[in-house]
Amino acid sequence: MQHFNLHTHSTFSDGKSLMEETVAEAINQGMHTLGFSDHSSVPFESRVSIPMDKNDEYVGHLKELKIKYKDQIDILASMEMEFIPGIVVDFDKIKAQYKLDYLIASVHLVGKSPDTLWFIDGKSIEPYDEGLKKYFGGDIKKGVRAYFDQENEMIETEKFDIIGHFDKVKMNARGRYFQEEEKWYRDMVLETLDLIKQHDLIVEINTRGLYKQRYNGFYPSEWLLPRMKEFNIPVVISSDAHQYWELTYFFKEAEEALKAVGYKETMCFRNGSWHAEELI
Repeated sequence: MQHFNLHTHSTFSDGKSLMEETVAEAINQGMHTLGFSDHSSVPFESRVSIPMDKNDEYVGHLKELKIKYKDQIDILASMEMEFIPGIVVDFDKIKAQYKLDYLIASVHLVGKSPDTLWFIDGKSIEPYDEGLKKYFGGDIKKGVRAYFDQENEMIETEKFDIIGHFDKVKMNARGRYFQEEEKWYRDMVLETLDLIKQHDLIVEINTRGLYKQRYNGFYPSEWLLPRMKEFNIPVVISSDAHQYWELTYFFKEAEEALKAVGYKETMCFRNGSWHAEELI
């Protein structure tokens, strides 16, 4: 099984476990690398992001843990960057400022103003439904188009390493507004996948939907895996853990799905660069 996780949250953002609790579990499971990627700060009130005045403390604590556990596990510093056009941008400057090892980039909030953001994530479907109605007149095609347009703009304008759960707009739709087999939807997803290929990004195979029972598959969906392999798009398995015991949930199933379409390796950041690790 893949012996590392690069998408991990802590109490610095919306995680429920202290960093050191998660480190202890990673060591217990025999992991060689653990990357923390708490949600990047936003310039408005947020319950899920690192507070603006806590960024230095965040990276400082990671440095302490890296030194403390250097003989047992490699601790990496990252952030899951929240892309909001005109509001949260310039990822490379943030990476340089805080000397982060790598960046994950995701879209959870669709829009260009703090007052008109459609929240497509979360355990409750009400914000999804309310935002779709308020900002898109209930037109799911307009909402999904806006989501993928924002993903595409992020890919084309920002510098980062891993694209996080890039089709997550499907999650809180819960099959009520559209089916993934519909051509208009697949066309949008494949357009974004083409851009991912063009910009040499790593796609995470995110298992959180399965163990939180909010979606019956991975992000991205399994129907995309053969196309990704055809494009030779590199991948990494992620549990998007918010609690220490979630570190490797459904990793085995993700590995089996990848191997079934011909993948033989996943990507890990080690010694300052990306390396392929064999799927056994």
